[in-house]
Amino acid sequence: MGGEVPDGLKADVPKGRWGKMLLATPVVMTVVATLLAGLASSEMTRAQYDRSLASQLQSKAGDQWGYFQAKKLRAAMQQSTLDLLQATGALRPLDATRLMRFGGMDDKALGAIQNSELPDIPAATLAPNLKAALDAVESAQPEADAAVLLGKVTDKTVEDALKAAIANSQSFNAAIKPITEAVDQLDKTLPSASAPELTRDYTAARLRFASVRYEKEARLNQASANLLELQVRKSVLSADRHRRRSERFFYGMLAAQAAVIVSTLSLAAQKRNVLWGLAAAAGLAAVAFAAYVYFWL
Repeated sequence: MGGEVPDGLKADVPKGRWGKMLLATPVVMTVVATLLAGLASSEMTRAQYDRSLASQLQSKAGDQWGYFQAKKLRAAMQQSTLDLLQATGALRPLDATRLMRFGGMDDKALGAIQNSELPDIPAATLAPNLKAALDAVESAQPEADAAVLLGKVTDKTVEDALKAAIANSQSFNAAIKPITEAVDQLDKTLPSASAPELTRDYTAARLRFASVRYEKEARLNQASANLLELQVRKSVLSADRHRRRSERFFYGMLAAQAAVIVSTLSLAAQKRNVLWGLAAAAGLAAVAFAAYVYFWL
């Protein structure tokens, strides 16, 4: 809606301050309505962006949950195979001296296989607010309660925690790689025919170590997945907030347009003060409502 007043109406407008106010009101309200329309469109665009971001993050979280399930399944399979091996006969402690004769394994790798010891990777410390939000999501608390806790967690806090979780997973993979390579090499050089008892004991130790290793890797993937799920929740909440703000800015725009119409009609009416008062009230309500939405919602 244009903000210019027809010349025919201008001629009928009283001179002085009152006349200037009558002429300025439609123009000012048109500007306000245009600004509110722009804000409504901007908020809706941001809501759509956050929804799209939530979909991308959900896909990443799904990948981590897939890795988690695969690692848990591998751990269970290794443990099941170990149980079957134990059922066929007693297992003895691994003879390190005999095993070292076949080469390919240093003391560190041998100790890991013997005792099912994993590399010590310090766990990342989570901020209290982040820990509370994670607990709320994992325990399936009501959405309203979880939203309150999520609101106390900044995006940077979640991003930093996710980077730390990924770094922990990469550090573990780097630390475990020499051990797994030594195990693979020994699998090729250990002749089962000439040393059946040693091979059996070694197989049991290797299965036990692999089960523990896959369980650890699964937990690392789970930590990343939980943080990604938290980012998904925050993106969804942000999208809902921008959508609500867009709706309210739209209502404010409608009030401002109503003020334009009423103030324009007041220029041609006999009782201008009544209509102009209605237009001013509608305009002030639109501005006040928009300010409330912008600063507090």
